Amino acid sequence: MNSKQSVWFEGLKIFTLVWMAFVIAAAILVAPEASGFVSTSKVIFFHVPVAWVAVLAFLVSAVYSVLFLRRRKMEYDTWSSSSAALGFLFAILATITGSMWAKNEWGSYWNWDPRETSIVILLLIYAAYFALRSAIESPESKAQLSAVYSILAFLTVPFLIFVVPRVIFTLHPQNPIFANEAKQRMTPSIRWVFFSSLFAFSLLYYWILRLKVDVERIKSSLHQTGEVK
Repeated sequence: MNSKQSVWFEGLKIFTLVWMAFVIAAAILVAPEASGFVSTSKVIFFHVPVAWVAVLAFLVSAVYSVLFLRRRKMEYDTWSSSSAALGFLFAILATITGSMWAKNEWGSYWNWDPRETSIVILLLIYAAYFALRSAIESPESKAQLSAVYSILAFLTVPFLIFVVPRVIFTLHPQNPIFANEAKQRMTPSIRWVFFSSLFAFSLLYYWILRLKVDVERIKSSLHQTGEVK
């Protein structure tokens, strides 16, 4: 990373931290509770953005997997695996925040609702991705098999996240932002804070992804020079 990139990235880091702090403060102090919920609607400012970032991260992982298979550059494997790891982390955060909401709304942290079940299946699919990577020693073979698996794994994401919960009865609110029912519950201030939160978490994902890729590059360089075995 050259000096200009370093300055730009440092500015992005500061902007992301400030924007995240602003979103958290606005979610707590500005946005009111949406009607129809038991004082739990503010979780939407955190639960939905981390779920969105998980899907985005898995998509980025699949895109870099395609690029690797086409160009055979190990750098693309680094981006793909790093993004998949972040997607897995944010999917776990979505599960945790969703369980906290379910405890207040449904009386239990876990109810095996279709949305809960589908995200567990998704976590298992990507857990197998990391198990595959850890089982292969050759970097080239690891990258190639991981790329194929990442692409196939992402094909399940739209089905598990968007299709299954809509074709099977679920207690989970449907389209909490855009549905006609939601328009009666969500005030403009809630929508404004929500979309600000989506933007903030997307920036946070990109920032962490860049850091993780840089760390992996340093590790790769150290391995090549023999400083790390």
